[in-house]
Formats: sequence, C-alpha cells, structure tokens
Amino acid sequence: MPTDVVMPQMGESITEGTITKWLKKVGEAVQRDEPLFEISTDKVDAEIPSPAAGVLKEIKITEGTTVTINTVVCSIDEAGSASAPPASAETAATPAIDSSTPAAVDLPSANENPPENSAVQPSATEAPGTEVLMPQMGESITEGTITKWLKKVGDSVQRDEPIFEISTDKVDAEIPSPVAGKLTEIKVAEGTTVQINTVVAVIGGGAAKPAVAPAKPATPAAAPAAAPTNAQASEGGRIVSSPLVRKIASDNNVNLAQLSGTGASGRITKADIVGHLEGGAKPAPNAQPSVSAVQSAPATTAPVKAAAPAPQPGELVPMTKMRSIIAKRMVESKQTSPHVHTIFKVDMTRIVKLREREKNKYEQRNGAKLTYMPFITRAAVQALRKHPVVNAAIQGDAILYNRNINIGIAVALDWGLIVPVIKGCEEKNFLGITRSIIDLADRARSKKLAPDEVSGGTFTITNAGIFGEQFGTPIINQPQAAILGVGGLNKEALVLTDKDGQDTIAIRSVQRFTLGFDHRIVDGADAGKFMSDFKAYLENWSEDIG
Repeated sequence: MPTDVVMPQMGESITEGTITKWLKKVGEAVQRDEPLFEISTDKVDAEIPSPAAGVLKEIKITEGTTVTINTVVCSIDEAGSASAPPASAETAATPAIDSSTPAAVDLPSANENPPENSAVQPSATEAPGTEVLMPQMGESITEGTITKWLKKVGDSVQRDEPIFEISTDKVDAEIPSPVAGKLTEIKVAEGTTVQINTVVAVIGGGAAKPAVAPAKPATPAAAPAAAPTNAQASEGGRIVSSPLVRKIASDNNVNLAQLSGTGASGRITKADIVGHLEGGAKPAPNAQPSVSAVQSAPATTAPVKAAAPAPQPGELVPMTKMRSIIAKRMVESKQTSPHVHTIFKVDMTRIVKLREREKNKYEQRNGAKLTYMPFITRAAVQALRKHPVVNAAIQGDAILYNRNINIGIAVALDWGLIVPVIKGCEEKNFLGITRSIIDLADRARSKKLAPDEVSGGTFTITNAGIFGEQFGTPIINQPQAAILGVGGLNKEALVLTDKDGQDTIAIRSVQRFTLGFDHRIVDGADAGKFMSDFKAYLENWSEDIG
C-alpha cells in the first residue's frame, strides 16, 4: 500500500512550506530516513527524510510550490511495485505532477482556445509539452506582467534557466524554466498582464508554433562559433546578465559574448560593462572557467557614462509597471495617513572615526564592507525596542503592536525603487544586520528577491543622503506607522560644551535624520522620544561591531 508523504510542520507557528528541491525522481528507490526533498519556511531550510523504504511512486507538488502543512506532496510504494513509470529524460530534469498528465501546475481553463490541429493526438512515444505558468509571487498577488521574453520560439532552454521577466505589485523577477527542452510556443506577448496560473508558454511537445508577438532576442546576436568562448555563453547558450546590462550593451553596440563576467556563475554585472565602456575591461579568456558558488559582486555606484538617451522635451513616455505601482502606492499612503515629520541633527563623529579605523580589518575579518547603514539600522532597532508604538500599525479601530522588528531598507534601482525587508532584526547582531543589508541589496539589483523578502516590514529606512541632500520628508510605507529618512553626512562647525560648561567650536561630522510618522497612532511626543534615543545611541556608540 502506498505511503503518503506530507508537508511537515517545522514549528508551532509554521503553517506552510515551500518545496525548493526534489532529491529523488519518480521511480527511484528510497530508504527509510533518506533525504527525499528540501523545504524552506519562514523559520528554517531543511531536508525532509522519507518515512518509509520503497519506490517513489508519485510526485504531487513541483519545486517552488508553497503548500500548507499536512498537504500530501508525494507517495512511496513500500512494496517496490514496478507500476511506477520510468523516468524519461524530461522527468529526470523535473518531477511530473502526475504520470498521466502534462507536467504543469494547473490545466488550461475550460474557455481556453484549443491548440491547432487539436484532433491530432500525440503518439504514445511523443511526450506532451510542459506548460509554463504565470507564477504567484506572493500570497496577495493575483496577476503579473510579462515585461520581457529572454528566449524566443525555437530556442533551447535549460532547467532553471531564466526564460522571461515579470513585474508584480511586489517584485520584478526573472522566471526560470521548469524543465529542459525547446521553447515551442509563446502564448502571452511582452507587456501583457495576466492572472496567476495562466499558461504563458510551452516547452517541448512537438513542432514550434509562432510566438504571439515578435519576441526580441534577450541579447544582441553574436557570430556563430564552434564552442562557447566564456563562462556566460556556456550556460545553455545564454549570456548571463541583468536587463540593465543588456540594455546598456544594446545602446552601445557591445557584444556581451566578448566580456568576462565577475558575478555569480559568470554573470556580467553593471560594473563589468561600465568597465568595458571605460576601456578597463579585459577580453574574455578562451578557456571556460568552472562555475563556482561565489557571491555576486557588490553593486557599484559608478555612473554609467553611456546610458540610454534621456526623453526629449514633449515626448510622452508610458510608465513602467513598477513606476505605475509606486505612483499608486504613494497616493494611497498620503490619503491614508496624516503625515508629520520631525528632523534631528546627529553628531556622527564617533562613528565616522570608528569606521575609518576598523573598515579594512572588518572587511578582512568578515568578508563584508563596513558602511554606515548597519549603524543606523542598529540604532533604529534599539529605539524601536523602547518605543513599540513606532513599530506598530493600525488595523481597523485597533492598534497592532508587532511582535518582531522587520526593517525595510529602500534600494534605488535603475528602473525604480524596491524595499527588501530584514526579518527579526531584534534577534540579529551588528554583523548579522550588515550581511543582511548587503545580501538583500545585491539580490534586489539582480531581481533575485523572493516575494516574502519584500513584504512584512514594520519600519522602513530610506537613504537619500547618498545623493547629497541634507534631509527629506519621505512618505510612509503602508501599513507601517513610520519611516526614517537618512540625510547627507557632512562636516560642520558645532558648538560643544564640556563638563565644566565651557563652549568651543569644533569641526564635526553631522547627519540629519527625518522621522515621518502617522499622526493617527504616533504622537509628537512619541516621535520626539524615539528620535532622542536614536540620536543618543549613535552619538554614544559603544556596541561591538564584530
């Protein structure tokens, strides 16, 4: 009798889990307690062992799918029955939902137009195509916009290779292929918004059909070669780079195949192409380096000298999906919360000297650059501990005092703004916050954030001071109660009073911070106390930075 394997509960508060990887294929033998699949929850990542010995008979849930606890995810034939279908080349790459249906999460809706030549049934030896669906990128997400196809009909794709880009209310992301094969059909054109679980493409399953609309190649076409010449070209024939890099390359007639990427898996970064345009990049080596598990190169702030041409006066340029969402959210926030702002001037001299003294040793010791943002974040966390109303939110006629301190850090992108969230900041030390900030910012710029990494924030920090402004009056990120704006760091003359009451004038490093708060829930006195404690923590810094 088959044994059902369920999604386990990995903690008292855990209600769901995501299957991130299957470690066995349908038809393979498994031993009791042998790792069967990997899951990820909001608390842990874990390998889940098999509850019985036998043969993996059926996989019901595909990789990347989130299900509630106790959902049946697969079944094991304890008798080792030979009824399990043998794994074909395609099923070896990805588990099938069911051995008798195409490998897709959902079947097409009843009102969907039948495919051409629907009367012709596939032969017994012809595997059906794998339908690629518009994924659900978060619990509240109901639709997504396809912003760019990275492959065109007829192209070969590798499993987990990005095939299209989407934009939703929460994130912009590259969507990987669920299987290896050939892209035979594109059903949804670029710029189209569709509901989740809509079939947007088909991989394999017969002759290629024309795309719905002419799909542009992801990168400028390179001259044919007998073998790839660099690490980028080796990954399924695709040059690994971000949309921004490809746009810069297209605008400047740069053949990306001639560049050597420094990012993860040979990805060409913005820094790589900027260096090439400035004449500092080296040609790609002929030998193909092995792909190693290295971290992405830190994002550069160097300006792109040859960027896309600016819009001309009088030109009407449609908003991008992200820009239209930002516009809508900003208007909603101003209509929802009565905004009040208070500005404090903070003497950062102590921290500036500490950073200058320790930054080289810190990077050598921890592999992370020492910036000012972890200092600011830690000070905010300590102040939020003492003043939980600033970390709260309004729900109807009640106030929700959040259990955790989840700090959102605004990241400016070349195509918009995104706010990844560091969860559980009250449990992290200085080094933990440093690493989280670097990791989330890097993945935000390369469109690698998961939906839950841009939701659930309880307080936001936005740093516009890097552009030179003294201070700003930021808009609250709903449904939060407050947002902290970081101003520029500059040297100023300050009057200092010693313990004897004597005044002197000294050159100090000064920074202005603005707290924008919702006056429905946070009073002026609460805001003032919060900022006073925040200021004192920074000016009298005594914490070990690790």
